[in-house]
Order: sequence, then structure tokens, then C-alpha cells
Amino acid sequence: MLSNLCKYHRHFSQAFLPFAGRQVGLCSSTHVQKAKYSSAIKERKRFYEDVTISQSECGRYEINLDRRKLKTPGGKLFTVPNEALAIAVATEWDAQMDTLKFYTMHLTTLCNTALDNPTQRSKDQIISAALKYIDTDTICYRVDEPPGLVELQKNEWDPVMDWIEKRYNVVIGSSSSIMGPKIPEETKETFRQHLNSYNFWSLTGFEYVITQLKSVVLSFGLIDRHLTVEQAVLLSRLEEEYQIQRWGNVEWAHDYDMYEMRSRTAAGALFVHLSSESSTVKKKLLQD
Repeated sequence: MLSNLCKYHRHFSQAFLPFAGRQVGLCSSTHVQKAKYSSAIKERKRFYEDVTISQSECGRYEINLDRRKLKTPGGKLFTVPNEALAIAVATEWDAQMDTLKFYTMHLTTLCNTALDNPTQRSKDQIISAALKYIDTDTICYRVDEPPGLVELQKNEWDPVMDWIEKRYNVVIGSSSSIMGPKIPEETKETFRQHLNSYNFWSLTGFEYVITQLKSVVLSFGLIDRHLTVEQAVLLSRLEEEYQIQRWGNVEWAHDYDMYEMRSRTAAGALFVHLSSESSTVKKKLLQD
């Protein structure tokens, strides 16, 4: 599963390198932090030849660009908790061509967010922000018409809903009302306890996946390895895909959006798993 996520992320990120389109910055609580993160997303010429990793005395791993130690937009030394994540980040930097396109480097961005924590949030605040999506979860909102889309949502979303309700022994449900279903507080508490079992870094990735898919249910399915990246993204875009099948799509734009979303979602899921990894898996990752 991890090797597949690595391949997805590497493939999709490299596919974006010719595009200079969307750039995504990081929100910040101060103007200074905003300026730092804004400058971090600008393109610049590649200024290094070799990318290596090293382990510090405290056991954390650093990324070296030639002889320079990588730092975060906030000025902190860029360190990650394990070798597996360090290799994944180093791969992002090594994959860059003549021009560095930071908006394709999702794992680096997630590490910067975890290290700098620009909005100064605690674990509880991240969990609360992530769980807000359960009230507007993509697969909880159903349509009354057209019949084809009604049937498609039932056939594709109901099995995932059945899975998560059984997996976590909760009740979620769905509704075609504009108000959506009423999610029981017991369900939210169960999800809160589950998310609380993750460390701060993993939660950063988990929230990132949820914001991409606009769905707690699909994100749990992906992180729990019940869904693949392609499945999770397709299910989150079900109505859009249905409309495209009926009316067609804008040339190239649909494919770009699809691959971009897959890349971000794969990176988030990979970040969750790698930031939870405590063992050294360098040989395995390089073989894959």
C-alpha cells in the first residue's frame, strides 16, 4: 500500500511539472508568516545538484541540498521523524528539474506545516477542524433527481457508508435534504477518539486528505486501506463525473483537475502512514 502511494504521488507530481497553473500557499496567523509562506511557493531555478539525507544526534532526519541543510519557510531546520519520510521528501526535491515548482511538492509542504505550525494549532484544534466536515460530508448529501445520478450515488456510496458504520460501530446515514443528515454526537466522539490516536504529524496529513475529498468517510476509507486513491477521488467527484459523462468536459481541464487531486490525496495519505512509521524502511522504499 505504501509503495503504491509513493508511486502515485511521484507519478502525479511529475505530471504537473510542465504546468505553471495553480499555486497553493499556507494560511498563517501573522503577516510575517504569510510573507514567508508566500515566497516559498514562487518558482525559482534549481540551485543544487545532489539531494541527500542525514541523521542528527537527536535521531531525526535532515534533508541536505548539496551541503546546505534544508530549512522551513519559518526558518526552522527541516527535520522529519523517520528515514522513510526523509527519503520521500528527498525524492520530491530530486525530481525537480531546472525550475523548482514548489506547488508540486506536497510532502515537503506538509512537513513545513507540521514543523512551523503557522496557525499555532493544537491536536484538539486540528481534530475539531477535521470533524467539521462530517456535517457536510460529500457522500451524506444525496440528490432526488435525475434518476441516473440517484442510482449511481446509491450503488457507489452506500457500500462505503455500510463499511464505515460497521467498522467503527457508528451511525451516520444520508439525506437528500439541504440540511443533510443529523450526525449523532456518539459518532463524532468515536471519530474524535480514533483521530486522537494519531500523532500531530499524522493528523496534519489526515486533515489534508479530508479537505481534498471533502469527506471524513472517504478519508477514513483511504487511510484504513479500504479504498485506493483512485477510488476515493472518483467517489468524491461522483456528481461531476456523472455530468461529464452526459455533457462532456472541457478539453484537458478535467484530466488536469483529476490528476492534481489524486496527487494531493495520495501525498496526504502517504504522509499519514510515513509520519506514523517508526522503523527504517529505506531498502524497501528504494527497491519499490
